[in-house]
Amino acid sequence: MDQTAAPQRQQGAIGERRTGIGQILKKHLWGYLFLLPALLIFALFLWLPIIKGFFYSFYNVDFVKGNTFVGFDNYKTVFHDSDVGTSIRNTLYYMGLALVMGFWVPIVFAISISEVRRFQGILRVAAYLPNVIPVVVLYGLWRWFYDPVGPINAAITKTVGGEGISFMTDTGWSMISLVFMETWQQFGAAMLLYLAAILSVPRDWYEAAEIDGAGVWMRIRHITLPSIKSLILLMLLLQLIGTSQGFQSQLAMLDGGPNNATLTYALLIVKYATTRLELGVASAMGVLMFIVLSVLAIIQFRLQHKGDN
Repeated sequence: MDQTAAPQRQQGAIGERRTGIGQILKKHLWGYLFLLPALLIFALFLWLPIIKGFFYSFYNVDFVKGNTFVGFDNYKTVFHDSDVGTSIRNTLYYMGLALVMGFWVPIVFAISISEVRRFQGILRVAAYLPNVIPVVVLYGLWRWFYDPVGPINAAITKTVGGEGISFMTDTGWSMISLVFMETWQQFGAAMLLYLAAILSVPRDWYEAAEIDGAGVWMRIRHITLPSIKSLILLMLLLQLIGTSQGFQSQLAMLDGGPNNATLTYALLIVKYATTRLELGVASAMGVLMFIVLSVLAIIQFRLQHKGDN
């Protein structure tokens, strides 16, 4: 009897699982159908190019004569190109400047606006306005700002004296100028995310702190910053990933100059693909960047999970 009952129980369990899966599909069928187009677009425009990038990194891509398998030759070209080392140093410098000059700006603005009792709506709009400026207008505007006879140099000459600063032609100032421009334009979007997180903190905590005599700095240190710590870590990861792929302003404003001072790794990939027409080498560089960023993301998530525990 026991030997006969065991298979029957197993069959019953399998039938229950199948029924459960069928009920889930039946219950959420329309949700999955509405989700399917987004998944298809996501796979078509994100994962398929990544897979093809891995594939092309082992080929000499030629649209006329056809692709030729070259093994690891494209990777050898990457490791022996002196411009690659220059672009990596510039990218790390760009990422560091973005952290030092720009990462703390949206946090400070969000905390400041959350502490203001009046005109919060106006301040939010004013801080976000630079983010809606089209990039073509933005680059033209800041080229005028950075011009040797532009308003910034005119103000410097008037107050300090001298000949002003060569923002676009001095290798020491070119990357700093781009980071300052991007910080001014992009901090508004991050500021809104930080502000939403701050406003979600229970107001009872702040009221209790005020009753206990805590000032503004004590509230920020012991309530606001710990409450948005997870968001800060997430935004840090997103900024590192975003700045490691930066090339748009470097290409549009200076084309990697002067003297390759703003030649980033992503910009060199673009040059290999569009100017030098070596798509295999560009794919190999993209694969290496994908691996590095994947490792960075895994480390960040491990650290965040450890911190949450």
